Amino acid sequence: MTAESRQTQLRVGRLTKAHGLKGAIKVELYTDEPEKRFVPGAIFSVQVPEESPWHGKNIELIELRWYNSHPVAFFKDVPDRTAAESLIKAILWVEHDTTVLPDDPEAWYDHQLTGLKAVRDGVEVGTVARVDHFPAQDLLVIKTANGDVMVPFVKAIVPEVDIDKGIVTLTPPGGLFEELPEDEDDETPTEGSSEA
Repeated sequence: MTAESRQTQLRVGRLTKAHGLKGAIKVELYTDEPEKRFVPGAIFSVQVPEESPWHGKNIELIELRWYNSHPVAFFKDVPDRTAAESLIKAILWVEHDTTVLPDDPEAWYDHQLTGLKAVRDGVEVGTVARVDHFPAQDLLVIKTANGDVMVPFVKAIVPEVDIDKGIVTLTPPGGLFEELPEDEDDETPTEGSSEA
């Protein structure tokens, strides 16, 4: 899958573990809209290593069920546990119309954020290279002159995203984009300064 094609695809999930004996697979969801993305008949591009038998293939969802609040997917041509285990760690992508925006005005797709200028105190500090998704929070990876800086994508640090102007405003804590000066309290006491 090329970088260009990902601009029109959304990463919506990762297959984590075989469930039972009938080909079911637990899914880690990367979408706030599983009821729209994981419908029977949905087609997913599968991102797997080249040596995988699934490399370059798509899979079709039969059904998404919930077991103990965990989503479990059943796919066409995945009839048993052995087939399910061959898909573990696969990342699922769906085709996406880039003109369609999320329903939530405080939500953005990765392709909308990539390439935006990162501005701090009115000064451009870099460009959003990509968005990394983790269970605790998402990170904006900002490409700067000194290398990549990972910025937690939370309101306190990224208070504003303006897609129209092509800017994300940052209010990072000290030390995220620059070296902090050494703390003067770490100096060793000079001779004779200790109390007798």
